[in-house]
Amino acid sequence: MADAPFAVLTGAGISTPSGIPDYRDNQGVRRGRQPMMYQEFLAAPESRRRYWARAMLGWPRVRQAQPNVAHESLAQLQRAGQISALITQNVDTLHDQAGSHDVIELHGSLHRVLCLDCGQPSERDGIQRLMEAQNPYLAGVDAVQAPDGDTLLDPAFEARFQVPHCPFCAGERMKPDVVFFGENVAQATAVKAMAAVEQAAGLLVVGSSLMAYSAFRLCRVVVDQGKPLIAINIGKTRADELLDLKIEASCEALLPQLAQRLSP
Repeated sequence: MADAPFAVLTGAGISTPSGIPDYRDNQGVRRGRQPMMYQEFLAAPESRRRYWARAMLGWPRVRQAQPNVAHESLAQLQRAGQISALITQNVDTLHDQAGSHDVIELHGSLHRVLCLDCGQPSERDGIQRLMEAQNPYLAGVDAVQAPDGDTLLDPAFEARFQVPHCPFCAGERMKPDVVFFGENVAQATAVKAMAAVEQAAGLLVVGSSLMAYSAFRLCRVVVDQGKPLIAINIGKTRADELLDLKIEASCEALLPQLAQRLSP
C-alpha cells in the first residue's frame, strides 16, 4: 500500500467492536431470522409497522455507537494519502465520525430517512422523537439488538405501533435511506464505487464476508484488471479463491499497526 494507494472496502466486521451486530458468522452463514425484504416493506402496511417498531428500539444503540481504532486507523491512512477511496457496506456512519471523508456508502445510511411518496429526506433523530412521542407504551421495553438497527421484538408489541408519517407530505411510506435485501444499490453509488476500484492500485477488504454481490463484484473487477486483492477478515469470504492474500486477524488489532507503519 505504500507504493500506490489502494481502495478499501469495509464490512460489518469493522463495526462489531463498536457494539453493532453483524449479519453473518465466520462461515458466511446468515444469523437469525430473515431480514425485512424491500418488496415486503413496500407491499404491506403491517410490514412497515413491524419494521419501524423494531427499529425504534434499535436506533439508540446505533446512534450511540462510537468509532473504534479500526475506523480511526483508516481515517489516519486516508489523511496520509495511503488510501485512494473508502467504500463501506455499513450504514452506521462510523467512518465519517472517525474523520474519513468522501466515504462511498454502498448501502446508504440509517441516519437518514426518505419519504417514498414525496422524496423528501428527514434526519433519523427527528423521526425517532416522533415515534417515541406517538408510541409511549414502548418506553422501557427491552429488545435484543440485531444487525442494522433492528431488534428482536415480541410481535405482541407491534400491533399498536403508530408508524411515522412524513413531516412534509404526511405520507405513511417512510423508509430508512438504506438498501434493503432485495433492493438494488443506487445507480450513481454503484458507478462511483466501480470507478474508485478501477482507478486504485488494488483493493483491501476489511471485515467483510463479501456475500453481498454489490461488494463481491468490485473484487471481481480488481482481479480482472490484474491488480492485487487483499482481505483482513476472520472467517470465510465469497472471494477466498480470488484473494492474493488473506489475513485472518481482527481489524482493530491489525489496522492500527498498518497505520503506524505507513503514516509519516
